[in-house]
Amino acid sequence: MSRSNRERTEATRQALIAAGRRLFVDRGYAETPTPDIVTAAGVTRGALYHHFEDKKALFRAVIEQEAAAVALAIEAGSADATTPRQALLAGAAAYFDAMAVEGRTRLLLLEAPAVLGPVDMAAVDGDNAEASLRSGLLDVVKGSRSEALLGPLTALFSSAFDRAALAIASGGDRAEYESAIALLLDGLADELRR
Repeated sequence: MSRSNRERTEATRQALIAAGRRLFVDRGYAETPTPDIVTAAGVTRGALYHHFEDKKALFRAVIEQEAAAVALAIEAGSADATTPRQALLAGAAAYFDAMAVEGRTRLLLLEAPAVLGPVDMAAVDGDNAEASLRSGLLDVVKGSRSEALLGPLTALFSSAFDRAALAIASGGDRAEYESAIALLLDGLADELRR
């Protein structure tokens, strides 16, 4: 395949993902028929099925792209931190910033678990934002008896971040949630000093 063909193929794929994202945010997965997606993308139905097995595969591509964007934001936001605590707090702020992108909370925290199921969604999350969180928590607990609890700690903190993002999207005070996360981290640090 020549470079221009590869570029056109990738452009078509990205057009489908962008159109799918817009429609999934506006209508939800269940209320978004494939003919509307191809019309919005300006491609044929055949192009959709050339790139994606079905609507669910397109949805998964949208979710993977969104999750990767969140992970990149967390990594960038915490890159300059000098302590594990600062890195986790900066990562939390970056997570909330990333989740504030229009429609992202709905896509990642409401639609995706319902459409993809908990196992597939956990895999997507585990490769993205949760991987960053796990790394940050490892820096906090490394060498302590709590290191054996890294998996459960990651799951619990990840759930706390997701619930906070949902609450913030519904009008909750972000500063209060950031303070609560700092309190949880400080409690973990206090436990480790015992």
